[in-house]
Amino acid sequence: MRRGRAVGLAGLLGLAVSAVSAGAAFAQTDEIQVYNAQIAPPGVLNLTLHNNYTPDGRLEPDFPGGVTPNHAWNGVPEFAYGVTDWFEAGLYLPLYSLPSPGHFELDGFKLRALFVSPHAADRTFFYGVNFEFSFNEAHWDPYRYTSEIRPIVGWRLGRFDLTLNPILDNSYTGVKRLDFAPESRIDYNFNSLWATGVEEYDDFGQLNSFEPPRFQQHQLFWVIDYNGQPVNVEFGAGVGMTANTDGLVLKLILSRDLAKF
Repeated sequence: MRRGRAVGLAGLLGLAVSAVSAGAAFAQTDEIQVYNAQIAPPGVLNLTLHNNYTPDGRLEPDFPGGVTPNHAWNGVPEFAYGVTDWFEAGLYLPLYSLPSPGHFELDGFKLRALFVSPHAADRTFFYGVNFEFSFNEAHWDPYRYTSEIRPIVGWRLGRFDLTLNPILDNSYTGVKRLDFAPESRIDYNFNSLWATGVEEYDDFGQLNSFEPPRFQQHQLFWVIDYNGQPVNVEFGAGVGMTANTDGLVLKLILSRDLAKF
């Protein structure tokens, strides 16, 4: 569902890790998606609407004053522009949440730079790296500024796709405190329009000291994709596999190209 391209992946990762440092990640999120290195074609503006709802979640926030996951609705419009066939720039604005009980809240915004192997949808092996920079309200994250380093590695094997995103989340509190939160997905493509798959979202904790298994977060999603007109659709349902993970989360992602410049 996401759009394709990459340059010097090792060099970009080295630069990013030396330039940023991190703290703990938190479960509340506006975007639940595994990146597959496909991006908007050059000159095309794309809009993706991310939404997720937690029918069965944790009853306490991740930090004092934060959003309580249970019965919370989170989301964000994502505007993405294909700059070249290997670079896409993105803006997430506004991040929002609707806690229960509660009122509509604005949570901040994000900037994104995504570098990928050109024409990833046509490659057996594809790769890339995404850099994301977030500006957060206090109820969304205890850190005003956070960021993400998301490597992308994947293979297309006949009707099956395997994609890995070994993410490092960053709160600018030291390189050893980068939080390791990998994502992965395996797809079965029925045809060019329909696919189904399984995604796993994990959070092991900081690199200098992983959390004990009972405090880690692991969630397994079933997803189905429609990649056609008038909009691309991804729907998923995720179940928690540890006590520290929300029991059930639903996600809906809608995407379409808006204009070509």
